[in-house]
Amino acid sequence: MVSFKALLLKFDKKGEKTGWTYFEIPSHIAKELNPGVRTSYRVKGRLDGYSIKLVALLPMGEGGFIIPVNADMRRGIRKKEGATIEVELEIDTDPLPQSDDLLACLEDEPKALTYFNSLPTSHQNYYSKWIESAKTIETKTKRISMMIKGMMMGLNYGETLRYFRDLEK
Repeated sequence: MVSFKALLLKFDKKGEKTGWTYFEIPSHIAKELNPGVRTSYRVKGRLDGYSIKLVALLPMGEGGFIIPVNADMRRGIRKKEGATIEVELEIDTDPLPQSDDLLACLEDEPKALTYFNSLPTSHQNYYSKWIESAKTIETKTKRISMMIKGMMMGLNYGETLRYFRDLEK
């Protein structure tokens, strides 16, 4: 486990990262945490005593990484941009949980299940995470329905979203 202090920062204009709150993991700490790895991976640990798990480190070049600090984390640490936090991290090897609701619905649609099972685990995790991030049961139901219909048509995640977005126009 590595421990260090970090400053909470916020992106001004940086493409899809605009407005994100985050902190940096300098290359020397990243090397200590996971030597030789310069691609994204997941960690667990504590931010000012607030437990985190299955959180992705995002590479920023030259061996450094960032961790986006989402709203739940900010509430947990009760700090915002400009504050210093105490960070404790280690590699998280626990598998990402799959959406039980998605898996149950896939059982009713063998063609969609076959498509889902043919995907790399990382893509399956992306679907599950998106579905589980829904804040209401209505949104979750809509997302599951969209994904299953898209899989039955042989569409990938992005194609599915574009297909249903275009239907709403």
